[in-house]
Amino acid sequence: MHLYEHLALDIEQHIRDGVLRPGERLPSIRQACRARQLSPATVLEAYHRLESRGLVEARPKSGYFVRPHHTLAAPGLTRPAGRSTAPKVSDFIFEILESARDPAVVPLGSSFLSPFLFPFERLGRCLAAAARGMDPRATVTDLPPGNDELRRQIALRYLHGGTAVAGDEIVITSGAMEALNLCLQALTRPGDLVAVESPAFYAVLQAIERLHLRVVEIPTHPRDGVSLPALEQALRVHPVKACVLMPNFQNPLGALVPDDQRPALLALLQRHDVPLIEDDTYAELYFGRRAPLAMKALDRSGLVLHVSSFSKCLAPGYRVGWVAAGRFAQKVQRLKIATSLATTVPVQIALADFLRSGAFDPHLRRLRATLERQEARLAAALERHFPAASRITRPRGGYFTWVQLPPWADTLALHRRALDEGISLAPGPMFSPRRAYRDCLRLNFGHPWSAAHEQAIERLGRMLAEQR
Repeated sequence: MHLYEHLALDIEQHIRDGVLRPGERLPSIRQACRARQLSPATVLEAYHRLESRGLVEARPKSGYFVRPHHTLAAPGLTRPAGRSTAPKVSDFIFEILESARDPAVVPLGSSFLSPFLFPFERLGRCLAAAARGMDPRATVTDLPPGNDELRRQIALRYLHGGTAVAGDEIVITSGAMEALNLCLQALTRPGDLVAVESPAFYAVLQAIERLHLRVVEIPTHPRDGVSLPALEQALRVHPVKACVLMPNFQNPLGALVPDDQRPALLALLQRHDVPLIEDDTYAELYFGRRAPLAMKALDRSGLVLHVSSFSKCLAPGYRVGWVAAGRFAQKVQRLKIATSLATTVPVQIALADFLRSGAFDPHLRRLRATLERQEARLAAALERHFPAASRITRPRGGYFTWVQLPPWADTLALHRRALDEGISLAPGPMFSPRRAYRDCLRLNFGHPWSAAHEQAIERLGRMLAEQR
């Protein structure tokens, strides 16, 4: 990490901790240089970074000052119905997703990052080299659990992140969604009950519906994630066979389970012997100095099936994911063979080569900085244009913001009207098996911020004013 990034992160932490308060002046360039033993260029770059994130503002001939905090509050704990249900959401979700495929639409409702944020040129060279140099025997040797070198590189990333995972526990899949489906198949039978966060990622609800399972929704806080007391109550009352949770930057809320709650969460699941499918596809997209710790790092009994992917952080469209499946690895591997046989071999080889080259971490640093700036710009636009009673999340990673609108708002109607004006959004009912959260929506800040984005938020604000 560069020196200016260290300085920017330190100042940001002081702002978030209340040490530096709104309206207070930052140390002058000269003072910061003297105190930190840094060059003026380094300090100035750090201040520019903070300004681009919406945390400070420059005042002519006066210096840099902490900007006033946003007045839009954060949403509170969700309160879903406590009974189980069989989700019937697929047709509804497909209808919404199909309506937003037009590339001319402002993609606030997209589930994907901008393709222009990824190193496709270098990945393409790796893929071409893999295709030219592939050993024909790899068509057999790289069948599940997958390419040995790619699994070794993934195991190294686990190790560097504080998680010890054996290479033979990792099964390469065709994206994270295949991994989630395989895990659910390994742990459940039709009619079984699965615990999920509320709201939940719509594709998880679709997988549960396809496998003829039932769900029990667990109240979830937009900042701190799943409610442990509510989960404990559900496990005591319901015969839950598996939990599907996203402790890191949950989709759609952006929630991050605090470090001090994670041992208690795992201990609770262990007491009830309920496996955890940990969907960790956004873990590499953290803001700040360090990555959040995976639940998998605390697991000593093989109860956690850790799912991740390169689709959100490196190679969308390559469709390579994996699961570190603990004690269920052999069952998941056999299911993989029975369902799709193997993930494309040259792509596995190309990704292994890219990881080995050392280019992944510099790419991630650039991507994280871009997403953090874009999150600040979206939050500022919502502050300017949305109803004053709105509530928004301020995630510390990923690329989604959850917005809770006043009770009179109807985001399904807003979605239909916005599409007519070239704007996509993800209405809250997409993320609920009961189509709840009609006054909520998820917005994507994973595309370069532009005048079109600002105008789209302004138009959505006007539409909401007309709804009222």
